[in-house]
Amino acid sequence: MSTRIGFISTRFAGTDGVTLESAKWGEVLEREGHECFWFAGELDRDPAKSFFVSEAHFRHDQNQRINERIFGKVFRRSSVTEMIHALRSLLKVNLYEFIERYNIELIIPENVLAIPLHVPLGVALAEFIAETQIPTIAHHHDFYWERDRFSLNAVGDYLHMAFPPKLAKIEHVVINSAAQEELAHRTGISSTIIPNVFDFDNPPVINQEKSRGFRESIGLSLEDTMILQPTRVVQRKGIEHSIDLVRRLNDPRHKLVISHEAGDEGFEYFEWLKEYAKNQGVDLRFISTMVADPWRRVDTTPGRYSLWDVYPHADFITYPSVYEGFGNAFLEAVFFRKPLLVNRYSIFIRDIEPMGFDLVVMDGFLTSKQVQQVKEILNSPQRREQMVNHNFDIAKRHFSYELLRKRLNALLTNFFGT
Repeated sequence: MSTRIGFISTRFAGTDGVTLESAKWGEVLEREGHECFWFAGELDRDPAKSFFVSEAHFRHDQNQRINERIFGKVFRRSSVTEMIHALRSLLKVNLYEFIERYNIELIIPENVLAIPLHVPLGVALAEFIAETQIPTIAHHHDFYWERDRFSLNAVGDYLHMAFPPKLAKIEHVVINSAAQEELAHRTGISSTIIPNVFDFDNPPVINQEKSRGFRESIGLSLEDTMILQPTRVVQRKGIEHSIDLVRRLNDPRHKLVISHEAGDEGFEYFEWLKEYAKNQGVDLRFISTMVADPWRRVDTTPGRYSLWDVYPHADFITYPSVYEGFGNAFLEAVFFRKPLLVNRYSIFIRDIEPMGFDLVVMDGFLTSKQVQQVKEILNSPQRREQMVNHNFDIAKRHFSYELLRKRLNALLTNFFGT
């Protein structure tokens, strides 16, 4: 049975994990014969299936004014409550219009009922689900209790109400076992684990012409080694460890490239990294303005590259994150058969490490042993080939589109029958 499905978030654009993973869900669901539509404050999806509401973006002026008054505070003024409800009311009207315009039969909120970057949108959505009883698969990537920045707040009532809401018509999905346990412990809500996935049965489609121009566009010569960190520029991504690695490799041909954007949590860390790399003598290049979501169907922007144009040129991947909900960049590196260094963040230890991947692994700090391992991998094509093929085979068994297809079909069956 074909179902008309509405994805809802603050943005579906760029290369952040929520955007990328929701695109994979949409791809799998459309292969199964369903139709997908998109609601957000920033969109690069098919315009014919998109519903743009600027106020839904977490960076919208109204929402930022609210966030300034509710996080890092112990109480809120009545005027702030009124601001929240005014924006909630506007967004709920738009949610009703979205459902009506596209005859949506099921919705998939993407992280907006888990992380309170946009409290009015989360509250509007919780009320909307309660009022309409629309079948809902709530896809939670990370929760507010996992982030220090939300620990002191003046919206505990809204967090308990909507992040996430405990309603009969919602099937909750988390991306790791720790989140499943903590959600049940804190709220009594049961959930299904669906890890991040890749289509390991089909290699990525690479635009050879655009890919050829990529190295030249960022000023790399054929002799240069590209060490890629494919993450956003936020402090928990541990980019300073990658800078230390390149410094200790002690070869001017090694260039460190960061592919994703800064600004989600301010620009202080971004500015500090530039200064730190300069002081360490490391050639650090930020290229986020050039890199687009690889699942975007059409992108004719001059000088704009897909993430899939970037990966083929990487000689080594660094992923020294302190915390991750799962780890999209980890799977991307394995998918493109690239060797990588990983920090042992908690979800990696619980859900990924036991599977037996062949990696350079650090445990909070970089040692001489790990630097030597990276040197050996960069200098030995045979070692590199063995490593990446082993990792690809493991990931194909555990993180494939087939796993996603089966679990989504099970959730849909719960609502609509077989």
